Amino acid sequence: MENFLWILSLIGAFSIMEFLAWFTHKYIMHGFLWVLHKDHHKKDHKSRFERNDTFFLFYAVVSMLFFISWSDYGFLYGLPIAIGIFLYGLTYFLVHDIFIHQRFKIFRNIDNKYARGIRRAHKIHHKKINKEGGECFGMLFVPKKYFK
Repeated sequence: MENFLWILSLIGAFSIMEFLAWFTHKYIMHGFLWVLHKDHHKKDHKSRFERNDTFFLFYAVVSMLFFISWSDYGFLYGLPIAIGIFLYGLTYFLVHDIFIHQRFKIFRNIDNKYARGIRRAHKIHHKKINKEGGECFGMLFVPKKYFK
């Protein structure tokens, strides 16, 4: 039973991250921390890195805190939660930064209905270069209207 709850905690943390990513993007990145996110919509520098990349640090710290809660304080579900957050971050990096934005030149030839839908939805979101008006959605659960 303990293994089942451990796995459920990992999957739950991963799934909750999809909601948190949407919420953070809509209300924080396109809200009071737009100053860090805007260079993701309108590149105003020549660096490979963006100010927007600092958002990953927040989730990395949260994941590390759950790991520490497990390793130092004996919180049994700290490790699966930390791993779930880490796996979501890795998935986000692979899908958003590598597949969609091609920050590294791999996954270029993936072409299926889901891949086209994710790219289309993200492109529509990026047409809005201002803080307001851009539709926000999660990385994995994109509205059906984008899958033509």
